[in-house]
Amino acid sequence: MNHEQVADRVIKYVGKDNLIAAAHCATRLRLVVKDVKKIDQKGLDNDDDVKGTFSINGQYQIIIGPGDVDKVYAFFIKKTGLKEVTPDDLKNLATDGKKANPVMALVKLLSDIFVPLIPALVAGGLLMALNNVLTSQDLFGAQSVVQMYPGLKGVSELINLLASAPFTFMPILIGFSATKRFGGNPYLGAAIGMAMVMPSLVSGYDVANVMASGKMAYWNIFGMDVAQAGYQGQVLPVLAVSWILATIEKWLHKHMPATPDFIFTPLIAVIITGLLTFIGVGPVMRTLSDALTNGIVWMYNTTGFIGTAIFGTFYSPIVVTGLHQSFPAIETQLLTNIAKTGGDFIFPIASMANAAQGAACLAVFFISKNEKQKGLASSAGVSALLGITEPAIFGVNLKLRYPFFCAMIASGISSIIIGIFHVLSSALGAAGIIGFISLPPKSYLPFFISIIISIALGFTLTYAYGKKFDKVTTATPVSEGKDIEVADEMIAAPVSGELINLSEVNDQVFSAEIMGKGAAIKPNDGNVYAVADGILTVAYETKHAYGIQTDDGAEILIHLGIDTVDLKGQYFTSNVTQGQHVNKGDLLGTFDLQKIQAAGYDTTVMVVVTNSATYSDVDRLNKSDVTSGDDIVALTKPTLETTPVATA
Repeated sequence: MNHEQVADRVIKYVGKDNLIAAAHCATRLRLVVKDVKKIDQKGLDNDDDVKGTFSINGQYQIIIGPGDVDKVYAFFIKKTGLKEVTPDDLKNLATDGKKANPVMALVKLLSDIFVPLIPALVAGGLLMALNNVLTSQDLFGAQSVVQMYPGLKGVSELINLLASAPFTFMPILIGFSATKRFGGNPYLGAAIGMAMVMPSLVSGYDVANVMASGKMAYWNIFGMDVAQAGYQGQVLPVLAVSWILATIEKWLHKHMPATPDFIFTPLIAVIITGLLTFIGVGPVMRTLSDALTNGIVWMYNTTGFIGTAIFGTFYSPIVVTGLHQSFPAIETQLLTNIAKTGGDFIFPIASMANAAQGAACLAVFFISKNEKQKGLASSAGVSALLGITEPAIFGVNLKLRYPFFCAMIASGISSIIIGIFHVLSSALGAAGIIGFISLPPKSYLPFFISIIISIALGFTLTYAYGKKFDKVTTATPVSEGKDIEVADEMIAAPVSGELINLSEVNDQVFSAEIMGKGAAIKPNDGNVYAVADGILTVAYETKHAYGIQTDDGAEILIHLGIDTVDLKGQYFTSNVTQGQHVNKGDLLGTFDLQKIQAAGYDTTVMVVVTNSATYSDVDRLNKSDVTSGDDIVALTKPTLETTPVATA
């Protein structure tokens, strides 16, 4: 790469007079511009040295790659005359004078609270679906499985108990997560949640009936009759109570001396919050929560298949905006009140949208002549069919535009059938072709019909349009340059922890595999080791990323955390320098997991093969928990017939 020429071209595409400020991280140029519409997007998209672009939080980001972005940035600053700023300074510039979007702030808040709860809800929901299979009649015969095999009755009852637990004790889970998000002690939040579902209270599911029959028991508190009502199946009351608890606790910590603070702050915070919960806040928020639930159910029942068609059409654009992160809160409310709501209508529609985007992405694989694009489209398409759409949407479909819109049409049409047959899920799960396991058995057939239509239309529309109108994607590329020699190689884990797919990372550049394929690790310690023998090509002053050119030709990026460049090296140490030769297992540096997490940053470690296109296969090994030094990624050199050619 000629770094000066790349800088010249980027300046030309963006416009020198359009620039306000510029910074860079380990992989991207981060720009604040006057007008995004003035950027020559087509020029950037067609530039071989630009791996991708996107806008987020007022910044226009251009992906260059590790080991190159800092050199391009140096020429960029020199030629534009801009003052060098840090990514943190740039973030302030991007938001300067702009009011925070209250809708997106609320979405992020709900996402922070409910996303950690999803595994528990998925487990409970899928167990509920399994119990439905065991107890439903006319599924495998006139009798249910339990009736045909009475010995399974105890197993079914245990499964039902495990399935019901997360939903029955939902206030405890929400109390923990929400209080933590609001800045309070999560264990106090869990304690308040426990109080709201104590067995001595009337179950939240029976409150309305008991009140109507006049049999509700009351406490006399300060001359007031306070209902002994529980809050099973409630969401909004717990959110409000958690905020109150955290607010009181933080105020007490601030104003109470250290010695009594440790003893009396929890006591005072819990007793005040408890009184407010049962006297006023709980009943008011219960009424509001019931009204919201009834409103959602009314809207679904009133709009019918027309509503599901509209929602299905625009579900993917909602994903692009990030607003879908608020859906778990709504779905939780629907599922915890399943006797009233019938189930969750969002999940099956999301399955249609995800399947359509996956099918459209796979169509690109069949019509594209670009090997890099084909490789991304194949893996991203399969991932979307299974419910993870970010790689397909951001890496392929949105770039070409027409696959995204074809998938929207397919999703809208297939969602009509979802509405006609009232397909509702009884659990959360993977919203894709395997989403049927989260549905009651009676909905299997219409779900399968809908998803087949979604996949068929998404693929057919994209393929037909692309073949007829997309002359760029379908054109045979002309390659020039020198062959790159690589060998089969195994890449090791730089840290110990839980091995996950890149597609699960909360950063669209990595999850869409724009930088390349690889793996990610949720670390359980802060030591970072070399993943192979090679030359250290990247070692930033911020110490949050390392690049290694292995002796066998692989180009590896080790990125510690997401957006941790903003920490400016705080909580990181480094034992190496750029240009140094390292051996597999050498200690590169450390990072303080607890302090980085406390500062609000995701500590996931990404291991990316940035020259993935040079290999015929880049495969993440099938492991879960790994120790630093364990092999996690297998690289396979291409055969003579399929050797790719890299442009100079």
